[in-house]
Amino acid sequence: MEPTGLQPYEVYALKYAHHERNANQNFISADLHEGRMPMDYFIWIIRNADRTIVIDTGFGREVAEKRGREFLRCPVTSLALLGIDPQKVRDVVITHMHYDHVGNFELFPEARFHLQDREMSFATGRYMCHPCLRGAYEADDVAQMVRKVYQDRVVFHDGGVQLFPGISLHLVGGHTHGLQVVRVWTSRGWLVLASDASHYYANMELGAPFPLVFNVGDMLEGQKRLYQMADAPELIIPGHDPAVFDRFPSAGPGLEGIVIQFT
Repeated sequence: MEPTGLQPYEVYALKYAHHERNANQNFISADLHEGRMPMDYFIWIIRNADRTIVIDTGFGREVAEKRGREFLRCPVTSLALLGIDPQKVRDVVITHMHYDHVGNFELFPEARFHLQDREMSFATGRYMCHPCLRGAYEADDVAQMVRKVYQDRVVFHDGGVQLFPGISLHLVGGHTHGLQVVRVWTSRGWLVLASDASHYYANMELGAPFPLVFNVGDMLEGQKRLYQMADAPELIIPGHDPAVFDRFPSAGPGLEGIVIQFT
């Protein structure tokens, strides 16, 4: 249903890092996929005349070096490419707390961080006793989020919620226990920022899950929900696929390969 009287939001992706890898690293059914299949790293922006929302905060150079990722630019200072001052951002949605989605807290001094209850419990609870589940978390990032709770700067959500008119959060789990996706009203209809509910188009189109997963069933069911929430399949934006550059235009001259505009 179209929101009444709401100015549609513009939605952008800002690429900040890259990783060369093969396709067999991106699917549980590795024997079905061969060849090169690199990964890009993004943060996302939602804005209209009333508000600007940042989705995820990326990682910094130190973490990139630790994890062998090619660091291209600071994801937060890159907001200036769209005329956004991170010190004035009031709301940041954290889809989940893996290292590539939750660094750079200090660059948003006025923001509050929107997070699912279940994700905080997952990242600080018994499942982190297993190396294969905690490997994509940085303990310092998790500790920083706990500190933000004590500073009254975390807003917890329990399942689906309308964050603002035309922007809603939806708990899907799967990749992590508390992964949430973002649904946005745009000039093209309802668009879904899938984050890591589907790393690549192929994960959801082929029903072939990404191998870093807490619950495979929840991941597959979550991908079905993406199609139900978006007004068209092309309005589902995966979390790490370089193919978004082929399917959508850059945000303007000089921003090719850096900033994508989805609306």
